[in-house]
Amino acid sequence: MPGPILHLGATVTCSHGGQATPTTPFPRVLLSGQPAVTQTSPWVVAGCGFVPPGGNGPCVTGTFVVAATRVFAGGAPVVLQDSVSTCVPTGTPMLPIQAQTRVIGS
Repeated sequence: MPGPILHLGATVTCSHGGQATPTTPFPRVLLSGQPAVTQTSPWVVAGCGFVPPGGNGPCVTGTFVVAATRVFAGGAPVVLQDSVSTCVPTGTPMLPIQAQTRVIGS
């Protein structure tokens, strides 16, 4: 499904409100002056509010498991606002809240 491509300045959170940030955006493709994010980039999560009583702890990292099928940067699919992700160790998704809207991918 077509959607905005995520970039370094996009607002992405874990399901519990922690701020997610890509660790290795792709610097050769700029969107709104900031590097695009590809599926191969791992994400770190800071400030996850999930504190289980005896479970698996707060979200620490995340990855996108489904990304664009037709738009690539450096040979890797770019991450779209509707891409599917998962956080570790909770298994919950990351939620892209806000992204640039000028460049759409599919």
